[in-house]
Amino acid sequence: MFAILHDDDGRLAWSEAPEPVLGPGQLLLRVAATAVNRADLLQRRGQYPPPPGASSILGLEAAGEVLAVGEGVTGWAPGARCMALLSGGGYAERAVVDAGHALPIPENLEDWEAAAIVEVFATAFLNLVELGRLQAGERVLIHGGSGGVGCAAIQLAVSLGAEVWTTARQSKLEAVRALGAAQAFDFTAPDLEASLRAAGRVNVVLDVLGAKALALNLDLLEADGRLLFVGLQGGRRAELDLLPLLLRRLTLRGCTLRALPAERKTALLARFAREVLPRLASGELRPVVHARYPLPDAERAHACMQASEHVGKLVLEVPR
Repeated sequence: MFAILHDDDGRLAWSEAPEPVLGPGQLLLRVAATAVNRADLLQRRGQYPPPPGASSILGLEAAGEVLAVGEGVTGWAPGARCMALLSGGGYAERAVVDAGHALPIPENLEDWEAAAIVEVFATAFLNLVELGRLQAGERVLIHGGSGGVGCAAIQLAVSLGAEVWTTARQSKLEAVRALGAAQAFDFTAPDLEASLRAAGRVNVVLDVLGAKALALNLDLLEADGRLLFVGLQGGRRAELDLLPLLLRRLTLRGCTLRALPAERKTALLARFAREVLPRLASGELRPVVHARYPLPDAERAHACMQASEHVGKLVLEVPR
């Protein structure tokens, strides 16, 4: 088969690669499309290696057709349409996935749309619902609302009945408002912190910035507020004042899907299938796709993400 491979210098190439080996409890997929995540940019630079046993090929999600079913798998058959969460291997013509990490593609969605769902919507669901316990009537601040996770999180929070605030570039504010954000703040504005503090406090913060926004996020949280880290784009080290945590009973948590144990991913996606998949099937929630590229042109998609030119996801389609 062919796949996107990267060398030690991070250069990408559409090259021949070994066929994935189907094991017990797994599905073999013919990949129709995958999508770009910031983890891919880090991995190609050697900054985010795959977990032990995972494919070294980039790609944390895929959508396509089941080609074969491994020993012990029930509920799946060859020919079924499938979207899946991967620990690696999505940038390829074929991939193997744990059957517990696969979901059926709703009939109203094309494969390229399905490729833009699992990583970002499951990340948003894990953090806002399971870890963040976001409730109807609460207020959530989502940093980076125009990114893939941000676009999913805005929609999910709105569907839960929460009031959504978000930050994004000035040129993308209308796009995030269209997804349901009640307030959108230009994160490049020199008075951003003052504007957010003047607006009031929030119950939950979903943060991709890390150290850069830590002090601000803590200031903005109401009593019993929850700060959830899903990225460290603004650095990983910061000084922390513990007093607000004591006085306002604040909670700080961090989580990435890739680092979850396999059984925890299976449980998460089972709940996701019950609570989120019907909303995708009805059109209440939708994948936001900025652009589609042929998989051999993955370098162009990476450049777009690196420049933060996109709103939503960048999809890579496998040539046929």
